[in-house]
Amino acid sequence: MRGIGNGDETRGPVEPGLPRDAFRILHVSTGNVCRSPITERLTRHFLADRLGDPPPGSAGRRLGGELIVESAGTWGHEGAPMEANAETVLADFGADATGFTGRELLDEHVIRADLVLTATRDHRAQVISMGHSAGLRTFTLKEFTRLVKAIDPATLPPLEDGVVERARALVRAAAALRGWLLAPTAEADEVYDPYGAPLPFFRSIGDEIHQALDPVVTALTGVPTRA
Repeated sequence: MRGIGNGDETRGPVEPGLPRDAFRILHVSTGNVCRSPITERLTRHFLADRLGDPPPGSAGRRLGGELIVESAGTWGHEGAPMEANAETVLADFGADATGFTGRELLDEHVIRADLVLTATRDHRAQVISMGHSAGLRTFTLKEFTRLVKAIDPATLPPLEDGVVERARALVRAAAALRGWLLAPTAEADEVYDPYGAPLPFFRSIGDEIHQALDPVVTALTGVPTRA
């Protein structure tokens, strides 16, 4: 899908000569076969639903930029397919699991990411421990959702100014709120691992991810959920 990238594109500030009008979202879990693939593909699906397809001839650019969504695992099963139950969860939401292969989290993934969303606090700590000034742009998914809900949308750049500018402003605003808006419990920011669990548990995790992503995608795009 062009416009909402598949992770094959590269962010401009990292390497000379590459486009700078892109915002890269990296989802991180453990094996990169359950939680982060679900989150990656649902993010792409919901962004496409809100923003539609890019205009013809745009080479994937839309409204002043491109959103690139990808994932990796701290103990990633390099080259492995997505778990079958994860594929079923994506199908429940009408999202596409085609062509997915697992990846081990590498320094270059963190360096290129503008926003890192992890399944758990342990994953967040591992990403931050890799360095690369990742602390201000790395959150658990549920943590980021909680912070985003507290941000007044009127303080963000309108989508007409570019989706990349809006996304960067959203991350800055969330980082500024982090020390002021704490989780009610330690477990509130966790998305638990469904690996090896039956389909009903996978579906419950899919519902959690969906509920966490919805306000994030609304904030990124300025477009609410369609009725």
